[in-house]
Amino acid sequence: MFKHLFYLSGILAVMILFGIFTMLMVNGIKAFSDIDVSDFLFGTIWSPSAFETPKYGILSLLISSLLATLLAMIIAVPIGVGAAAYLAEFAPKKIEQVVKPAIEMLAAIPSVTIGFIGIVLLGPWIAQIFQLSNGLNALNGAILLAIMSLPTIISISEDAMLAVPHTYKEAGMAVGANKWEILIKIILPAAGSGVVASIMLGMGRAIGETMAVLMATGNAPAMPKGIFSSVQPLTATIAIEMGEVPYDTTHYYSLFSLGIILFLITLVINLIAERIGQQYAIK
Repeated sequence: MFKHLFYLSGILAVMILFGIFTMLMVNGIKAFSDIDVSDFLFGTIWSPSAFETPKYGILSLLISSLLATLLAMIIAVPIGVGAAAYLAEFAPKKIEQVVKPAIEMLAAIPSVTIGFIGIVLLGPWIAQIFQLSNGLNALNGAILLAIMSLPTIISISEDAMLAVPHTYKEAGMAVGANKWEILIKIILPAAGSGVVASIMLGMGRAIGETMAVLMATGNAPAMPKGIFSSVQPLTATIAIEMGEVPYDTTHYYSLFSLGIILFLITLVINLIAERIGQQYAIK
């Protein structure tokens, strides 16, 4: 009975995923009866509410999403992998018992709370440090996304490092290597596939985040000129406009097209992580 129940659960998950993709495709394709595909993908102006000549170029939105995500990974990867290495190899038991639950609690903080921190605390701090008119920009969103990606990166990276056989470490000690040399030259290379998979999954977590970037990035649908530019990622665009757009219009269906782009980006990232994760077991 349980075998069939688990089988049905797996099939249901696939069916839900297929249903979501089908819903996005059925509605998103309708937008291209009025929008040229090349203008949609490579246009830099997103102004669907313009009365005379609406513009549906998503390149600036896509670049904004990628900019915030890549900045977040630049911040999160060294901290996440470093924290995972500390917990796996150096942390005393008492510290580990405090830090690990704290990391798990960090994953449980609602994204709207993280976004609120970005508005009232991080934004003014960025504006003051860098002498800006306001701190709602790509850097603010990237820091928040990095915080939200850390639990994924730390947990999976730590599991990968703990999966390295003790015989590898013993061999390193036998030839006179110290703890740092064992970590850098033995554990990290051996756990490399798991660490890279954690980074890819953290990236997927960051690029799909909505509330934090909606609240903290400034929501300016223009091509970003740097990390201090106000930006409007794809997710924020959908969240802002879907509740107000008239039904059965080009604007309405174009938001589903944005969903298709996000779905495909996330799917590719997860497939890459899964591919890398196939090498997770140390042979």
